[in-house]
Amino acid sequence: MATRKEIDGSAGVPEFYGKELRFKREEAGLTLEKLVDGSFYGITYLSEIEHGHRRMPEDLAQHVDRVLGTDGFFGRRCGDVRKAKQGAHSSYFAAVVEAERRARAIAEWSGTLIPGLLQTRPYADAVIRSAHTLDTPEEVEAKIDARMQRAQLFDNPKKPEYWVILHEALIRHSIIPTVEMAEQLEHIAALVRSRRVVVQILPWNGPTRALTELPLFLMDFDNEPPLLYTEGSYHGQTIDDPSIVMRYRKAYDRLRAAALPPEVSLELIEKVAEEYRNGQHRS
Repeated sequence: MATRKEIDGSAGVPEFYGKELRFKREEAGLTLEKLVDGSFYGITYLSEIEHGHRRMPEDLAQHVDRVLGTDGFFGRRCGDVRKAKQGAHSSYFAAVVEAERRARAIAEWSGTLIPGLLQTRPYADAVIRSAHTLDTPEEVEAKIDARMQRAQLFDNPKKPEYWVILHEALIRHSIIPTVEMAEQLEHIAALVRSRRVVVQILPWNGPTRALTELPLFLMDFDNEPPLLYTEGSYHGQTIDDPSIVMRYRKAYDRLRAAALPPEVSLELIEKVAEEYRNGQHRS
């Protein structure tokens, strides 16, 4: 019989919360299935909460408190977990960061900025400082660190599969010094050559659609319905309606069909990076 994996409650607030949840559940003699019975959630969802991988929704916390007779303990503490998981990320984006760790595949389109998962520290610094002009230096550094930590997704050699389409303007027009931009593009090229990501460039003369102004972040999971996330400068929206997600996925597929093939896109990225590196690039 396999030995159950112990939860390290000292690792952080979500882990402490999850360890306490499992302790109370087992003290009551309940299985995961018995505890979620009567809620709208499954045993996998609850197991991930116990291990600190997901936050507890308020309605589930209230259900758990009723079943376990814990006098509102988990309902009161689920806000603490939400704040801990949010970290330095914007409140509207924290759930996306949590979800992308579980994703089997991610498909992204960006026409305005190189996506956060691909950004180098100098590029992230420029974006964050321009968007959050009143932040203290410590707040800026915390946001940059949080963005860099997202890229740890690529430490796993297989999951998630990440496919991104970038508008050609993103590699042609730099928002950072040329040497740093060369490093940014070289970083993307290295991820492509390591076969960890697939990048396509939508050229200047590609078909123009209203959709190209809207960033898209599509996630597929092993045991969950797909999600779509899109955002503006200071707001974001997560959509889980399957019919709407499917329509955006079809729109994304049309963008992918209009973009340069991955091999050609990589050659273009490396060519422009070399131009930046040698001071030959003209925007």
